[in-house]
Amino acid sequence: MGLRVAVAGATGAVGVEMLKVLERSSLNVDELHLLASSRSAGKTMTFKGEELTVKELTEDSFAGLDLALFSAGGSISKKFRQACVDAGCLMVDNSSAFRMEEGVPLVVPEVNPDAAKQHQGVIANPNCTTIIMLTALAPLHRVNPIKRIHAATYQAASGAGQAAMEELYNGTRAYLNEESFTPEVLPFPYAFNLFPHNSPLQENGYCEEEMKMVNETHKMLEDQSIKVHATCVRVPVLRTHAEALNIEFTNEMDIDEAYALLKGAPGVQVLEDRESNRWAMPIDASEQYDVYAGRIRKDISQDKTLDLWVVGDQLLKGAALNAVQIAELVLG
Repeated sequence: MGLRVAVAGATGAVGVEMLKVLERSSLNVDELHLLASSRSAGKTMTFKGEELTVKELTEDSFAGLDLALFSAGGSISKKFRQACVDAGCLMVDNSSAFRMEEGVPLVVPEVNPDAAKQHQGVIANPNCTTIIMLTALAPLHRVNPIKRIHAATYQAASGAGQAAMEELYNGTRAYLNEESFTPEVLPFPYAFNLFPHNSPLQENGYCEEEMKMVNETHKMLEDQSIKVHATCVRVPVLRTHAEALNIEFTNEMDIDEAYALLKGAPGVQVLEDRESNRWAMPIDASEQYDVYAGRIRKDISQDKTLDLWVVGDQLLKGAALNAVQIAELVLG
């Protein structure tokens, strides 16, 4: 018998992608239940050619199910966690609700697959920027332990949901038509603009998004001594994050060795054309499963340090795909 699966938050940007990924996944899905708020209940969505009706998410939604993929926001995940676990249904949660909770594995299958086996009913999907970064860095870290990471991120509208993507569309159209436009989803004009990430500012001067990269890296690599510094920026791109990474290793890391490791790493593709000064861009990674890496060079200001450019689809590897891969790891 196949798996009985639910997608909570099915009508959101990540939920839509989860359905697409499930169609292509190795999971044998026998039943699929689409769950959302009462506002979305009654809508229809298609899975493997079959039209399914979205139902309201309630505490009774998980009876008899094997897996629930959650992407409905942290408050919803917290509200329905116990009902899901009590029903014997594995929760793979895409929100930040449980990521740093002790006893809840925080998993990227290419980075720390063994952690998933320690779950007690809940597995957390890391933040999109951390997933994309560590998918590329883990194969290097295994060979030459990382001491410090400096990350500058260039983050797409999709990280703020479907409404932010639509606002980027509408704001760009208004800008080109020389029409006035007032943003409602994001705090500042987004078209032809960029700004430091708008997540809440913390007491130390870092925003919440930046601290997620710090804390989640420590948890997944199981090393609190790794120094992580991040500056996160929203840029007017629809769904793909880019990251400029500066990595200090324990020992000197040869550039050719780094390229060889990345070319052999699961979930990573090296994409570049040095002769044309052409590197991976959001248009390359959009709607693609792999993280694209390249432009590896020595940091001429510091020993044992390399620079690396990484690009990945925020909705896929940064969210929906990684969640399904976790389920494949545990239930496949």
